[in-house]
Amino acid sequence: MSSSAIQLLVLAGIAIFLILKLRNVLGTREGFEKPPAKIGESSPAASRSRANLEVIEGGPDEDIIDHVDESSAAAKALAAMKRNDPSFRVGEFLQGARGAYEMILMAFEKGELDPVVPFLSHDVFESFSEVIDQREAQRLTIDANFVGVREVSLVGAEFDEVTKTGEVTVKFVGELTSVVKNAAGEVIEGNPNEIKRQKDVWTFARDMGANDPNWQLVATGE
Repeated sequence: MSSSAIQLLVLAGIAIFLILKLRNVLGTREGFEKPPAKIGESSPAASRSRANLEVIEGGPDEDIIDHVDESSAAAKALAAMKRNDPSFRVGEFLQGARGAYEMILMAFEKGELDPVVPFLSHDVFESFSEVIDQREAQRLTIDANFVGVREVSLVGAEFDEVTKTGEVTVKFVGELTSVVKNAAGEVIEGNPNEIKRQKDVWTFARDMGANDPNWQLVATGE
C-alpha cells in the first residue's frame, strides 16, 4: 500500500473520531427528508385546553399554554419566571433562541467562538473549544453552510425560587451542508451538495431578576 493511501486512511480515521465527538457536543445529523415546516404554523399545543392554568391575574396565559401542556411542571416554571420578570415572553424567547441557534452552531463549525462567548456558559465554551482545538491540531477544517431551521420546540423548563434562575430546554432541527477537509483542502467527509439535518436539544439559563436580558447556553445534547 502506498504512503499516500496510508495517509488518507489515517485522516479518514481522524475524521470519524471527530464526527463522533461532535455528536456528543452538538447532536446528530441525518439525511434530508421533508421541506421545512413554515414558520408560524400552529402547533398541536395550540389546540389544547386553555381553562385551568392561571399564571397571571385574569386567567390562563396563552403565551405559555401555546407551547407546553397547562398541567405540566414546565408550565408552572414558566409562570414563575414571568412573575419574577414580567417582560419575559415565551414566544419571544423561542424566536431569540432560533437566531442564537444558528449563530452559535455556525460559530462552532467555523471554529470562531469569540463572537458568541457572551452567550455560552463556561462549561459549554470549554467543551466547544476542546473539539475545535482537536480539529486544528489535525489540520482539519469544516466548510458549512446553514440552510434553515426546520423545528423549534420547547421541551422543558425549570425555575429555582432561591437563585431566581430560569432554565428553558429547546429542541432544534436545523438544516445545513457540511464537509470535513484535510490540510490539502481535500474533502474526506461529507458532501457539499447534500443537506443534512442537525438535531440538538439545548438548555438556556438566565437570572430572571437581572437587568441583562441575554440567556446563556448551559447544556447541549440530542
